[in-house]
Amino acid sequence: MPPAAATSAPLALICGDDDLGVKQRARQLFQQWCAELGGLDHEIIDAQVNNSGEALKALARLREALHTLPFFGYGKTVWLQNCSFLGDDRTASAQAVTETLAELSAELKTFQWQSVRLLISAAKVDKRKSFYKTLEKLGTVETFAALSLEDKDWAGKAETHALRALRALKKEISDEALAELVNNVGPHLRQLNNEIEKLSLYVGPRPDIEMHDVRAIVTRNKQARAYALGDALGDRDLPRLLRCLDDELWEMQFDNQKSEIGLLYGLIAKIRVLILLKEMLREKWIRPTGDYNTFKAQLDRLPADRLPADKRFNPLAINAYVLYKALPQVRRYTQDELVQAMQLLLDCNRRLIFSTLDASLLLQQTLVQIIRAETPVPSSAAA
Repeated sequence: MPPAAATSAPLALICGDDDLGVKQRARQLFQQWCAELGGLDHEIIDAQVNNSGEALKALARLREALHTLPFFGYGKTVWLQNCSFLGDDRTASAQAVTETLAELSAELKTFQWQSVRLLISAAKVDKRKSFYKTLEKLGTVETFAALSLEDKDWAGKAETHALRALRALKKEISDEALAELVNNVGPHLRQLNNEIEKLSLYVGPRPDIEMHDVRAIVTRNKQARAYALGDALGDRDLPRLLRCLDDELWEMQFDNQKSEIGLLYGLIAKIRVLILLKEMLREKWIRPTGDYNTFKAQLDRLPADRLPADKRFNPLAINAYVLYKALPQVRRYTQDELVQAMQLLLDCNRRLIFSTLDASLLLQQTLVQIIRAETPVPSSAAA
């Protein structure tokens, strides 16, 4: 007696720039279909190619697999894995590949799906092309978008993912340690999984993961290292600040995406956060606290109608843990000193753009002036 029919459509496309999510979901669906159909004839075709010739070979193997009846069961699942020629790159745009995909689209529209399931997993997919539209019409399409710093709730989504992964390993983590973990890794789920595995091995049989474990073993990505520069500024720790600046300037030699202007904008954002927090404290919207959960609860009660729409000036658009870590730093500066710091950073910005002075020296001089408050700015002038 044949197994029960698969409950889902016989054709599925799993795609998106979240490669971890795509691979996990595609693997799950492949295993589900194999169990539903039974037999041993299921095929996986590697479709990660380097040129149009390899793409045509993969498509030929796919068409052959679809038309080869199963020998040892009542059905078969074919998985076109890691397909790299469904986007808009040179390989995908090659005439031979485009024509072959069009032929395959026509075949799929008349294909008899009683004993066959087709699964396609891909990163980049051009939704304007007819092949995608065919897959969308005949089957199901699931898209997994990667987390991004532009996503207001990326930290919450990353925390949810981390908690799920940790509980699968029978580990628990404190809220503050979880926030530190996510803040160190950023919106990168694959790296987050790697760090979670490292943490699990590091704590061994101990079920609870604490802040000192995260700080001891978790790798800090570029974003977290940039936060270290801002934290040293917030702590008003000149030796640490200059060390962090030297580290950033050194890395800049090997990373063309970094620049002195970029570092400066990060420092401006830090001072802006301190000004926002000082204003929220003055308005009594929040109160000083050493408990992360209490602080988050205070943010949830902020009067949204009194907050600006511009994300740069809206505290709710800032990572809650970043705000929490900056909260004790606010008392290290007066309001006038923060206004002065913003003015010094803006002056540095102009000098970086229009002068020929050494950029690293300009940054150092500006940071020294901020921490030592050497150039007061009258409140009336700041206003």
